[in-house]
Amino acid sequence: MFEKKICVIGLGYVGLPLARLFSTKFPTIGFDMNQQRVDALMAGHDATLEVSDKLLQEALATHGFTCTTDLEKIRDCNFYVVAVPTPVDKNNRPDLKPLLGASETVGKVISKGDIVVYESTVYPGVTEEECLPVVERVSGLKYNIDFFAGYSPERINPGDKLHTVEKIKKVTSGSTPEIADIVDNVYNSVLINGTHKAPSIKVAEASKIIENSQRDVNIAFMNELAKIFNAMGIDTHDVIEAASSKWNFIKLSPGLVGGHCISVDPYYLIQKAQVYGVMPRIMSNARRLNDGMGDYVAQQTIKLMNKKGVLVKDASILILGITFKENCTDIRNTKVVDIYHTLKEYTDNITVYDPWADAARVKSEYGICITNTPPLGTFSAIILAVAHREFLSLDIQSLMSAQTVIYDVKGVLPRDIIDGRL
Repeated sequence: MFEKKICVIGLGYVGLPLARLFSTKFPTIGFDMNQQRVDALMAGHDATLEVSDKLLQEALATHGFTCTTDLEKIRDCNFYVVAVPTPVDKNNRPDLKPLLGASETVGKVISKGDIVVYESTVYPGVTEEECLPVVERVSGLKYNIDFFAGYSPERINPGDKLHTVEKIKKVTSGSTPEIADIVDNVYNSVLINGTHKAPSIKVAEASKIIENSQRDVNIAFMNELAKIFNAMGIDTHDVIEAASSKWNFIKLSPGLVGGHCISVDPYYLIQKAQVYGVMPRIMSNARRLNDGMGDYVAQQTIKLMNKKGVLVKDASILILGITFKENCTDIRNTKVVDIYHTLKEYTDNITVYDPWADAARVKSEYGICITNTPPLGTFSAIILAVAHREFLSLDIQSLMSAQTVIYDVKGVLPRDIIDGRL
């Protein structure tokens, strides 16, 4: 068995924590096309906050971990891990350009006997039918003769400090039984809770795509219940608490479904299913329902304002939070922007406060100006969209007038001050 020198391609929410972890056992290099990102990491800071400055600086100083944009510096690696985004386009069709670009990068540096492992979430077949032919074409090497492959889907949950990469159990797979063992051993060497070795790359790909699709469908059900019970004047959270007293009830909550996983991954399986003549109706309906919840929250807020006699036109509205989930910096596919845009049809006087989000990135990505400092004054309506810990201790009543409408998307505010919630 050859000595491993690992290169992780893509140093985002997935790649950096994995590369840092690998560096504790193997010589490891992180590769990314973004020079600013690489410079910041080499200075010892991860802007995503997925890896603490202490751990990153320890990896750089003690374990010899390094990051680069230089292809020549990764040419002598022999175990390549691809961890780049797999987004969808404006029509919700899979966009494989980042993945195929990373495959070209691998093809430029891979040598005989090397292994490339993909972590990006894809529909079954992408690794062997889309990515590896690119590696073959660029490198001139033959798959499963000159070089080999594996697939080990990422399971990073941004902002989650409990289920960190070293603690999660990972699925592994390989292009031959022998390679599957090698890939499994590499991951097992750094994981506390071990691995599950899948019988094939396609099985591993499929296992990942259904993890997030299942959650999407389950949350869509809860969102549909919230719409039903809101129309009936029944508090959805009270219903869930009552139902969860049964031992086999699965307790979930309604909410906005954003981020790079649950709100994106199902589209990959939906698209591939249609190629095989199968119409995945439950998944498609779940996606439509969840994608519409931002507009629903805004419309519910407007309805409550009208009932309370608050003029919606030119009203001053405060939205608390714009990241896709609490206590993280990730703004990818956040559905809070849908709340903003619906309300923008009635008023330009909207303040978005989020102490976690990068204001420049929000402006660049969504064209929305936000503030990172607590707001002052009073507002006609306040929407708690994200349950950042800072908001739980925020003196919301100081931002209220006698007629202020409070809408609690996350169900965490005191019941006696809110007018509505999902």
